[in-house]
Amino acid sequence: MASQTPFPARLKQVRKARGLTQKALGVRIGFDVSSADSRMNHYETGRHLPDYDVAKKLADELDVPVAYFFCDSDEMADLLMSFHKLTAEQRKKVQEFINAQKQAD
Repeated sequence: MASQTPFPARLKQVRKARGLTQKALGVRIGFDVSSADSRMNHYETGRHLPDYDVAKKLADELDVPVAYFFCDSDEMADLLMSFHKLTAEQRKKVQEFINAQKQAD
């Protein structure tokens, strides 16, 4: 039975956007060459989900926040990626803006 989590689709999407094969990505995060493509295929089809440590390695290698893989809406995933790409100073300003909006409510 396939997984209901957005993880498989988001992983596949960002891996392809980075121009990596399943095998190449698996090897880059430390999987054995002989099993890297199979393990990655299982994650992308939802047959298995990685534990947090593997998900974090994938996120780091693909330059996405680990939470990106679990966003249940495209809108939230896009927002998270936009925030991730900001500088520390820009992030601080966004957080200040959000806090100000919460105070205004």
